[in-house]
Amino acid sequence: MDFDFDSEQNDLREAVRGLLTRVYGDSESRRRVTTAEPGFDDKTWSRLAEMGILGLPFAEEDGGMGAGPVEVAVVAEEIGCVLAPEPFVEAVVLAGGLVAARGSAAQRSELLGALAEGSLLPAFAHAEPGTRWTASAAAVTATPDGDGWSLTGVKEPVPHGARADVLLVSAVVEGGTGLFLVRGDAAGLTRTGYRTHDGGRAASVRFAGTPAEALGEGGDATAAIERALAEARIAYGHEAIGAMDTALRTTAAYLKTRKQFGVPLSKFQALTFRAADMYVSLELARSVALWASMVADAGGDVVSAADRSRLQVSRASRHVGKEAIQLHGGIGVTAEYSIGHYTSRLTAIDHVLGDGDWALSRLAERVSDHETVDPLGAPYAG
Repeated sequence: MDFDFDSEQNDLREAVRGLLTRVYGDSESRRRVTTAEPGFDDKTWSRLAEMGILGLPFAEEDGGMGAGPVEVAVVAEEIGCVLAPEPFVEAVVLAGGLVAARGSAAQRSELLGALAEGSLLPAFAHAEPGTRWTASAAAVTATPDGDGWSLTGVKEPVPHGARADVLLVSAVVEGGTGLFLVRGDAAGLTRTGYRTHDGGRAASVRFAGTPAEALGEGGDATAAIERALAEARIAYGHEAIGAMDTALRTTAAYLKTRKQFGVPLSKFQALTFRAADMYVSLELARSVALWASMVADAGGDVVSAADRSRLQVSRASRHVGKEAIQLHGGIGVTAEYSIGHYTSRLTAIDHVLGDGDWALSRLAERVSDHETVDPLGAPYAG
């Protein structure tokens, strides 16, 4: 199987890398940006829009570029390489992906066009206190209100929920889970933002009879949410790949320059073996994540592919992050040094939409869907 990028994808990679490296080429630059509100650089967000990155996966008639999951993976990995705080996966892949999948023509034109231009930031308000990585809503309810709807309940955490211009909200409706649009200035909407441990932003969002507009034709959107979450998990996996790649390179460089007993640490065989194990974990995770993107591009079982990718990336990110700090010693946990920030981001990615143990349990539930293979003969249906 060919895992090489074509010339256009390589050009995309170089363009995104050039922009993000100029802005976040050192950890101090990122720290300055994440310390101030809204937690990312508005100018960089606008430049990404000018490059067509914010409209990358959307149809051309909706103001996008008509690219696919592999191109999304390329961008996500470059974001991870420098820990760029811009909410590409949250706004474009997840919230934008749901609008593209379920929105009416008018909604797609308005929201996706503005997102692609960089003038509108959407956020998906789905997680609820007391719930754990599910595709359905539980406590936020939607009731008909004249020609529209009203929402009641609490969503938390909502990534970039305090800054978002429009919220895409999942809520309980008769027959399942519906999707609704809530404008940032809607009545009865209260948003309390806060900073997360990796320098990102999230919010607690409360709805008290808040007016809302159904996304598309309404109805149960559970299947669409499940698919959008899977696509976001794959994209987050590629962001983690980029972060692990930089963490490994930084660690390898440190081993070559830091001396102990008058010789570089790289001369100690046990330490180089540990670095080699980090490389193996990274490359195995990279291959599974790329495979998952190719499954999505081919129209295959995205949910199952995302779970497989999530499991492998989770195991690799925990291994690489832990070893990177260990091999750096005490400096690895200081706020002034970058490696701890990479581990923090890897930890956040691992938990945002379901960690590796959760993915493993989902895969285990579907084991009986497959035939038992007899290693000495034909498949046995048993």
